[in-house]
Amino acid sequence: VVLRPASGSRQQDAPGAADGLALASDPGGTLNFLAMVENLQGDSGRGYYLEMLIGTPPQALNILVDTGSSNFAVAGVPDPDVTSYFDPELSSTYRSQGIEVTVKYSQGSWTGVLGTDVITMPKGLYGSYTINIATILESENFFLPGVKWHGILGLAYDALAKPSSSVETFFDSLVRQAKIPNIFSLQMCGAGLPVSGSGTNGGSLVLGGIEPSLYTGDIWYTPIKEEWYYQVEILKLEVGGQNLQLDCREYNADKAIVDSGTTLLRLPEKVFSAVVQAIARTSLIQEFSSEFWTGTQLACWDRSEKPWSLFPKLSIYLRDENSSRSFRISILPQLYIQPILVIGDNLQCYRFGISSSTNALVIGATVMEGFYVIFDRAQRRVGFAVSPCAEADGAPVSEIEGPFTTADVASNCVSSVSFHEPVLWIASYALMSLCGIILLVLIVLLLIPPRCQHRYTDNDVVNDESSLVRHRWK
Repeated sequence: VVLRPASGSRQQDAPGAADGLALASDPGGTLNFLAMVENLQGDSGRGYYLEMLIGTPPQALNILVDTGSSNFAVAGVPDPDVTSYFDPELSSTYRSQGIEVTVKYSQGSWTGVLGTDVITMPKGLYGSYTINIATILESENFFLPGVKWHGILGLAYDALAKPSSSVETFFDSLVRQAKIPNIFSLQMCGAGLPVSGSGTNGGSLVLGGIEPSLYTGDIWYTPIKEEWYYQVEILKLEVGGQNLQLDCREYNADKAIVDSGTTLLRLPEKVFSAVVQAIARTSLIQEFSSEFWTGTQLACWDRSEKPWSLFPKLSIYLRDENSSRSFRISILPQLYIQPILVIGDNLQCYRFGISSSTNALVIGATVMEGFYVIFDRAQRRVGFAVSPCAEADGAPVSEIEGPFTTADVASNCVSSVSFHEPVLWIASYALMSLCGIILLVLIVLLLIPPRCQHRYTDNDVVNDESSLVRHRWK
């Protein structure tokens, strides 16, 4: 595959790349990026999904694209909220591994059984590939009413795979079997459209590279800090061009990740509070219900009005590959004041596309719909470029600008201690082992009969008059 040369942190246009042919194919015939354009459907409210054929003969299912988890799982039994499911008994190539697996998300969970089967993608890579698949047998708040997908495609690192990192992830399997570059890119086209609409908004998941027709301008890259989620380093936030003036570590508490499976832009509680105050202060609306900011109430305007002009631009600064520089990605209100419901003939109602989080800043669909996002695993970086489909009423709703100096922020805004789940498990096992050894020693000591008894004298007795007690209580 012909990859275009980079200059510094920005990817420059190569001659002939504008027509989309520079990356259209490779000699082996595995890759055809143009065939992957618009291979996704969905919306930011219910997620973007890819059609996949699983098993022999093939069973067609829609699979949610999620860069915030690492298991590939499909409904394995009928469920009231899914229209299709994968039946392993109907596939001659399915092989059960007999291993139970449970995955919990910020919303919902499922339990299933690991196995392997062959998959093909009508609008993806050519050929069939053998992949680890979990068939979901039980779930809670995972499949929701109205969703049009039947499984989930976790595209994060194997550190998050369940039940352990030894389960090869979907994308690692593709890289190994199809011998494609260790990179994929994602465009979600739902800007300014109803967040839970018909589910036919477009999008593109490009496996193995970058498709030039899916972005304009330069690609700006930020390093991946840890290979579990796609963890990045955020330096500061601005609302309406005004810096929030928070310690940069607040933005990364306890991590900042890029996650297509999260609907909203989620902010740590202290950051969320500061953003809401800044938006309310900057907004042209004098009074706003607190329930609107917390997501429990919609705000409605006459359909002839567009409320977006009443709200400020939101900017996120990311550290550049050159650590002394940064760049900013900005979203206009069309991305975070989201149309969701029409009431009667005259009212259009909107929700606030930002929420608070107790454990992460999550760049979810609210922001990602403004950009073409490149997950360059080979060079351990995430790239952002302006997406041409990020428009509302013919005007762009996202921007990228830079470089800026990082002299005004700390040299490291990410905590050096990462309490990753695998590390927690290791620590737990170590502590349990230590407790077991101590308990065993105590039992042995109790079982050994005393060989002699010590006869106490007056000098051995510790009483209230002893210097030990007096000094201890002093």
